[in-house]
Amino acid sequence: MSDAASRANGSNANRQLIDALLRSRLFRDYESVFTKATGLPLALRPLEYWQLAHHGKKQENPFCALLAEHPETLAVCLEAHDQMIRHTGVLPHTVTCPFGLTETAVPVKLGEKIIGYLRIGQVLRHTLLKSDTAKVARTLSTHGIRFGEKFQKAWEKNPLIPPDKYNAIVRLLTFFAEQLSALINQIVLEQQNVEPPLVQKAREYIANNKTESLSLAAVAKAAGASVFHFCKVFKKSTGLKFTDYVARVRLEDARTQLLSPGRRVNEIAYDVGFQSLTQFNRTFKRVFGQSPSEFRAHLNTQKRRTKAV
Repeated sequence: MSDAASRANGSNANRQLIDALLRSRLFRDYESVFTKATGLPLALRPLEYWQLAHHGKKQENPFCALLAEHPETLAVCLEAHDQMIRHTGVLPHTVTCPFGLTETAVPVKLGEKIIGYLRIGQVLRHTLLKSDTAKVARTLSTHGIRFGEKFQKAWEKNPLIPPDKYNAIVRLLTFFAEQLSALINQIVLEQQNVEPPLVQKAREYIANNKTESLSLAAVAKAAGASVFHFCKVFKKSTGLKFTDYVARVRLEDARTQLLSPGRRVNEIAYDVGFQSLTQFNRTFKRVFGQSPSEFRAHLNTQKRRTKAV
């Protein structure tokens, strides 16, 4: 297996583990209580996540939401998030973005391996000063955006959490991350020990025939089960419907192939088993939050920045 394929498989495994945690009662209950207590959005994201962690969430900072609407400022935010993740090791890491807002990543681990991060932030840690507002206006202007009434109103509503309180919140999240790590270790152990044989057979059959036309009936037959029984057991074991699982497997192949700049998107779509480019683009964006072209453009930007460094 190539290095790229190995990385893709590892990335897919991490996302599946994070998805399992997101579905857990432990995370859902904690997220609800955390947001009510702090007013902040809480996100749990896998290692490779190319979008803003809190974008679209109910408690998203309105100022950050406005920044995300403009490609120029969105790129600034994504770079700040990327820098934070690159410098987050086994301990939480906090940064201040170019617009003066604080973000923190708290690692979640499977054994000794980091599989994702709890993410909080989009807050000020000191009382808003005129100099802060002036700096934001200059930063926006640098990127061709006027600090108009809409931006100003959103900026003035930025949540304020003093450093001592914010550090206490991060500490609480560290304890919660340890609980999540214990839960995911338990989930993995249970999956290894009790995954039904028919699911194992189905996974193997799908992996070997993922570029072909895969029907539910054919996979159920290969797994040695009726369609009804197969759907029930497969969904319970994997957390995904058959069609969603197959799409995920194919999309992971597609992401690996998108690393090669010489491959055209439409070629990749058909090579990995999608029947139309439209279906491929729509599914890719639904799963990963960005189109294949946007994903590739982000990779190219990252490569240029790495070379520049």
